[in-house]
Amino acid sequence: MGPHKVRLMMKAERDRAKNRFRRQKNKNYLAKPGIHDCIIVLDHLKPSYNIGKIFRSAEAFGAHEVHLVGIDFFDPAPGMGAFKWVPTVFHNTFFSCYTRLMNKGYVPFILEPGKGDSITQTAMPLKSAFIFGHEEFGISFEPDLFPGIRRMTIPQFGKSQSLNVSVAASILLYEYSRQHERIDNNQRSS
Repeated sequence: MGPHKVRLMMKAERDRAKNRFRRQKNKNYLAKPGIHDCIIVLDHLKPSYNIGKIFRSAEAFGAHEVHLVGIDFFDPAPGMGAFKWVPTVFHNTFFSCYTRLMNKGYVPFILEPGKGDSITQTAMPLKSAFIFGHEEFGISFEPDLFPGIRRMTIPQFGKSQSLNVSVAASILLYEYSRQHERIDNNQRSS
């Protein structure tokens, strides 16, 4: 198979992903916040697999919302339909996202390997916003220019000191929900 055919196949898959996104985005308008007050912020992530997987974890752990910065579409297929269930806010810039979060009383956190306190040793406020950057380039802003952003790290014991962004988001959501364990009304009645 030549490079031209590969490009055509990639374009066709991208077009299918955009169609899936449009269909699920229309259903997203009816999404209700999860049982926790935490927010996930995805800063310029690639539109392929990780965003959908993070939506899946956000729905599973009852996140309030997901904010997308600089992301105009993504493939929702890896999320197994979760994009329909988690309210989504789109931002062109991180500054608009940061302003909105701060005005609503959220404490923003970034993860940096080896910097900040361990997520297991950090008391996360109810209104926590967890910011995840691009898979290769990280966050799109200089954190020191945004007062109030706190640094945390996920303890790691291997040599690579690196986790996939969707895995890191899942670990962080688990720790947040462990610290703020709530029982959904549907679970109480059973």
